[in-house]
Amino acid sequence: MYTTERFEATVPVAEYVKNYVDVDTFLECCRACPNYEKVWSCPPYDFDVLEYWNKYTTLELVAVKIVFDEAYAGKVFPSQELQEIMDASLKTVKQELSGELFDREQKTPGSISLSAGSCLLCKGSCGRKENEPCRFPDQMRYSIESLGGNVGLTLSKLMGIELEWMEEGKLPHYFVLVCGLLR
Repeated sequence: MYTTERFEATVPVAEYVKNYVDVDTFLECCRACPNYEKVWSCPPYDFDVLEYWNKYTTLELVAVKIVFDEAYAGKVFPSQELQEIMDASLKTVKQELSGELFDREQKTPGSISLSAGSCLLCKGSCGRKENEPCRFPDQMRYSIESLGGNVGLTLSKLMGIELEWMEEGKLPHYFVLVCGLLR
C-alpha cells in the first residue's frame, strides 16, 4: 500500500524560532481546528510558547514521507475506505515515530520530543473537554505546529519536501509526518 522515506535535519533552536516559528499566525490556524481548547496538546496554552522553545538549544527534526503505491496515489475513495487507508498508514507510522522519540528522550536527559500532529492517547476523549487534567502527562507531547512552527516551510527549506494537500475524497501521492527532539 505504501513505502516510507525518512529525512532528518538538526538546527539550533534560536535559528529555528527566528526562521520557522510564528506563534500568532499558527495560533489563528489552530483556532479553526476542532481540537482547539479540547485537547491538552493543542492551544491555547497556559505557558509562553517562545519560552518553551528557548529552554532548549537544539532541534533534531525527523520527517517520514508516506508514499502511496500506484494503486492508491491520487485516487478517489469512499470516505470510509479513505479513513481506513489513512488509519493504516498515518497512525501506524506516527506510533512508530512516537515510540522512537520516547526512546531517544530516555537516552538524552533534559530532552523532550515533539509529536507529529495532535495527541491521540485518549482516542478522542481528552480530559480537557471536561476540565480534567491530562490523563497521560508523562506521554503527551506537543506538535511543532501547535507551538507555532511552520511545518510546510520546515519541510521545504530544511528537507527539500513540498507538502501535497489532500483534496476531497482523493488520496494524495504522499503524506509527511514531522516530529522532533528538543535538547
